[in-house]
Amino acid sequence: MIELRLHRELYRGECVDEAMKALGAYAAFERAEEPAHWVVRVTAASPERERRVAGELGNRALGLTVKRGGA
Repeated sequence: MIELRLHRELYRGECVDEAMKALGAYAAFERAEEPAHWVVRVTAASPERERRVAGELGNRALGLTVKRGGA
């Protein structure tokens, strides 16, 4: 399992959710909220897949946030 901590000042929550939904075929996700971060736990069939999916999740969520006008 890999845990991503995405700062709320940089990432919109709905964009994190959308990225998780788009990548749901490749890994399982669990999201939690902290005062300053969205916490996403990524679990996949192998450590390599977890790393790839986690990286893509961060990229997609940030790209969607920028496209929609920031956090």
